[in-house]
Amino acid sequence: MASHRRPKQPSRTRVTVLTATAAAAVALSSQAAHADPSQSKKDVKSEVDKLYGEAEQATEKYNGVKEQQDKLQKEVDDLQDKVARGQGDLNQLRKGLGAIASGQYRSGSIDPSVQLFLSGDPDTYLEKAATLDQLSGKQAEQLRTIADKQRQLAQERAEAASKIQDLSEARKSLGDKKDEIKGKLAKAQELLNTLTAKERAAMQAADDRANRSNGRVNLGDDVPASQRGAAALAAAQSKIGSPYVWGATGPSSFDCSGLTSWAYAQAGQSLPRTSQEQANAGTRIGSESALKPGDLVLFYGDLHHIGLYAGNGTVLHAPKPGAAVRYESINNMPFQFGVRV
Repeated sequence: MASHRRPKQPSRTRVTVLTATAAAAVALSSQAAHADPSQSKKDVKSEVDKLYGEAEQATEKYNGVKEQQDKLQKEVDDLQDKVARGQGDLNQLRKGLGAIASGQYRSGSIDPSVQLFLSGDPDTYLEKAATLDQLSGKQAEQLRTIADKQRQLAQERAEAASKIQDLSEARKSLGDKKDEIKGKLAKAQELLNTLTAKERAAMQAADDRANRSNGRVNLGDDVPASQRGAAALAAAQSKIGSPYVWGATGPSSFDCSGLTSWAYAQAGQSLPRTSQEQANAGTRIGSESALKPGDLVLFYGDLHHIGLYAGNGTVLHAPKPGAAVRYESINNMPFQFGVRV
C-alpha cells in the first residue's frame, strides 16, 4: 500500500543556507558581468613586465660571470702555455747535464754527484753544501738552474690548477644564470599565452607603436657631453630598431649594457661589460637636469639597467625582451644617476 505521509519539508536552517548560497551566486554573476574586461590583461602585462625586469637583472649577472669566465680562460691558457715552455726548457737543461754524465760514464769516472740529475730532485742534493764541493762550478750552476726551473714549474702548475677550478665554478654559475634567464622568459611567455590572440596582438601593437614613434622624438638642442659622447650616441642611434637579446653585444642585437659598450667602442672608448661596472666608468652626474647627450644613465636601485642620454629628458636604450632599441622618456624608469665617460 502506498504511503500517504506528507514529504518532509526542509528545515528553516537548510532553507536559509540555500537562499544565502543562491544570493551569493547571483552577486558573483553580477560582479562578473560588470567587471572590467581589460583587468586580466593589465595584470598579465604587469606580471610579464616584472618577469622581463627580473630576466634583465639575471642577464647583467650573467654578463659579469661571462666576463669573469673569459678572463679566467685566458689566464688558464697563458699559464698552460707557460708551463709547456718551461717544461721544454727544463728538458733541455736536463739533456745538457745528461751529456756531462754520459761523458763521465764512458770514461769510467762518473761523479756520484752528477747522478743526482737522474733522481729528479736536485733540491735535496743542493741543500748539502758539502756535496757542492764535489761538483765543478759548471755542474753546480746547472743543477741550481734545474732546481729553480722545477720549483717555478711546480708553482705554475699549482696556479693553473687553481685557475682551472675557478673556471669550472664560473662555468657552473654561468649555466645557472642562463637557466634562470630562460626560466623567467619561459614563464613570461606562458602568461602571454593565457591571453586571447586579440589581446596579444594589442600588446604587440603597443610595443610596435613605441618602436615606430622614435622618428618623432624631440631631442631638443642639448649640447653633447663631449665629442666622444656625441660619437657614441650617434653609433647607438644607428641601431634604433635592433632587437633586444639577452647577452648580446651587437652589432645586430643588444642587451642594455651591450648597446652602451658597443656604442662607446665605436667612439674609441672601451667600457666594462656590465651596467654595474659601467656605473664607475666616469664622473657621476647626480641630477637629471645636469645630463648631457652621450652620458650613460643608470636605472633601478641595483643598477641593472643602463642607456644613453639623448637630450630633452629622453634616453636611448635596449629596453627588454621583445622590444627594439628605441628612445623613451627618462621618467619611465627609476633614475639613479648619470655617468660622464
